[in-house]
Amino acid sequence: MDLHVIDPFEFSVSPHYLFDRQMVLLACGDFAKGDFNCMTIGWGLFGTMWSVPAALVVVRPSRFTYEFMERYDNFTLTAFPKTFKRDIVYLGRHSGRDEDKLSKTQLSAVAADLVSSPTFAEAELSVECKKIYFSDYKPDHFLAPFIHDQYDGGDYHRLYYGEILQIKGISKYQSAAER
Repeated sequence: MDLHVIDPFEFSVSPHYLFDRQMVLLACGDFAKGDFNCMTIGWGLFGTMWSVPAALVVVRPSRFTYEFMERYDNFTLTAFPKTFKRDIVYLGRHSGRDEDKLSKTQLSAVAADLVSSPTFAEAELSVECKKIYFSDYKPDHFLAPFIHDQYDGGDYHRLYYGEILQIKGISKYQSAAER
């Protein structure tokens, strides 16, 4: 797909739709060494933190991608056209610990521009991030009772903030003022 660089100040996205309906692929590792994994995420945020453009993602310690998030200092977030929804769902339901799950999809990992983690040739949005903070969720800090329902048996997420180093996307991800 033909993506162009988007200034973070001109990045335009419906984040709830993107994460909840379209779904996002989180990838982490070293593409050049073939040491990476990806997983589908349905929770995340884009915004400003410590005066830099940032993305926030959460990963449970039980997920295979967690090991990569702990070993590497960067990650990518990618979104795809609807035609790849079946692939994104597959990547969310299967573990790279058990199989080469990416080979069972139509997606092609490719080198990112600024980080070691891969992006994907079929993506319509690619966000490259460098980790700048992490923290573990503490159940006694949950103020709304419904949050506890998301953690049957524990396995609380670790959150990661990533400074957005580059955004590439199709025109729908750029504010109308800049198109």
